[in-house]
Amino acid sequence: MEKPSIPQGTRDFGPAQVARRQHIFNVIRRTFETFGYAPLETPTLENLSVLTGKYGDEGDQLLFKVLNSGNFLVKERRGEITPLVTAADLDAGPRVVLPKIAEKGLRYDLTVPFARYVAMNRGTLTFPFKRYQMQPVWRADRPQRGRYREFWQCDADVVGTDSLLCEAEIVLMMAQVLNGLGLVDFTIKINHRGVLRNIYQALGGEGQETDLFVAIDKLDKIGQDGVRKELLEKNFQDTTVDTLFALLGVEGDYAEKLERLMAGFVTAGVEPDGQRPTATSDDDDTDAAFYRGLNELAAVRDLLQASGFKQFDRLEFDPTLARGLSYYTGCIFEVKINNVAMGSVSGGGRYDNLTGAFGLPGVSGVGFSFGVDRLY
Repeated sequence: MEKPSIPQGTRDFGPAQVARRQHIFNVIRRTFETFGYAPLETPTLENLSVLTGKYGDEGDQLLFKVLNSGNFLVKERRGEITPLVTAADLDAGPRVVLPKIAEKGLRYDLTVPFARYVAMNRGTLTFPFKRYQMQPVWRADRPQRGRYREFWQCDADVVGTDSLLCEAEIVLMMAQVLNGLGLVDFTIKINHRGVLRNIYQALGGEGQETDLFVAIDKLDKIGQDGVRKELLEKNFQDTTVDTLFALLGVEGDYAEKLERLMAGFVTAGVEPDGQRPTATSDDDDTDAAFYRGLNELAAVRDLLQASGFKQFDRLEFDPTLARGLSYYTGCIFEVKINNVAMGSVSGGGRYDNLTGAFGLPGVSGVGFSFGVDRLY
């Protein structure tokens, strides 16, 4: 008899483990509700048309696809059986075969399903709309320490406003959850997608921003040499990579890094522009978005000071923070527990047009997520 087992990257939880996990869920839930977020749930299964194209090429490869039910390989009509997948389809590859055998997938995160929900229910929602969601997600990743194929996320998002008060609120919620769990030695890292994007464009690059974000996001995992190797393999120029690392390596506290990065960028001959980009603006070709990014980061810091936030020693402006998901457009966040060998326990950011993929353009949102499986 075959020994029973569970799929790689999944786990069972006994009573004691469930009790500890429920405590974490309760602390997070209380914090979300204290800040006015309402609960929401979405289906485990989403149409692949909802999921694909939202996470970048690497993310799309990690989607769990669900085979269509029944005898999906053939179509029977009036007694005649016709194969749905032909030899020509197989020769053409997965892009042709997949739509014929799988139309659904397990959700990869909670943000994209939330954007789909907002677009479908736009007529009944009051904006700004604040929701939290605590459900499992699935990724076909290589299982390793702290990384699973099935894990829980606890999300909080607000859509329908571009106010930077929301970014400041996210920092407050992150800190409150961690303090409530007794995890007092942490670092909340913050950056802005416009900073990274426009540094690269000012150096003469164009069209490879997603490759840059994905590679820089691996800096903690594979180091500067590994990131350099990956960028060079993507046909980035060696001199561009050198200048990029020099700019991103600025040191100092939050304010000092902002000032030094701006001073370093002035050599590119770009004039500052303090105007905030709109949800529908196309600032991919506008180097001034770099300055808007720095101004927004400074504004978040000022709002936190005005709120009475006391843990600025736990807040770090990190110009190398990238976040691999392709839908982020503004401020991005990541939380690390110090002196612990694991990845981030929380992360998120601003997305200016994610709902546009579902027919509702111009609705800006921002949110973050705790990975419960790394907290307990």
